Amino acid sequence: MEILKKISLAASFTLLFTCAVAQNGSVTQAAFAKSYVSEQAANYTGAINDLKAVYKEDNYNVNLRLGWLNYMAKQYTESVKLYNIAIALKPYAVEARFGCIKPLSALENWEKVKAHYLQILKIDPQNTVANYWLGVILYNNKDYVSAVNHFGKNVNLYPLDYDSTVMLAWAKLNSGKQADAKVMFAQALIIRPNDASALAGLKLIK
Repeated sequence: MEILKKISLAASFTLLFTCAVAQNGSVTQAAFAKSYVSEQAANYTGAINDLKAVYKEDNYNVNLRLGWLNYMAKQYTESVKLYNIAIALKPYAVEARFGCIKPLSALENWEKVKAHYLQILKIDPQNTVANYWLGVILYNNKDYVSAVNHFGKNVNLYPLDYDSTVMLAWAKLNSGKQADAKVMFAQALIIRPNDASALAGLKLIK
């Protein structure tokens, strides 16, 4: 009889816990839905407040969305803080790192932007977005050899991608690989006939 009482008590606690989780999920879903409506009306402060009502530091979904909403509200420092919480909760989720890059770019913190791209590529080496933009950063820093590596990965995956192809051509040209640059500029002209950037690059090749 005592055993039956214990089983009954355990079952009751399980039911209460399940109901609490379900209710909490329902409240969170409602808060998200409300925040979407506020965001569509460009009421970012309202959308933030909608989610603050259900905020928990250990909730990845809420921190990620609040990171985005604070970015849209131009609260860049707060946005970075929330994205970093999301990153800590799910270190292998690249979406949080891509999200964090936006407010960091607005703050012109290029070293941290670069660090996030490098971390994304450790997780996902073939990520074309990270390879392209890291390549752009390296190119702007005149690190043409490293830029070639990142643009080249994209071109190997997507030979008809114009942006990576023309940037690879310029990186090759600036790293002294004129013959390779000529081939890539020609490829860029196949993708985009009469492209001004490719034609300008070819004029610089002797």
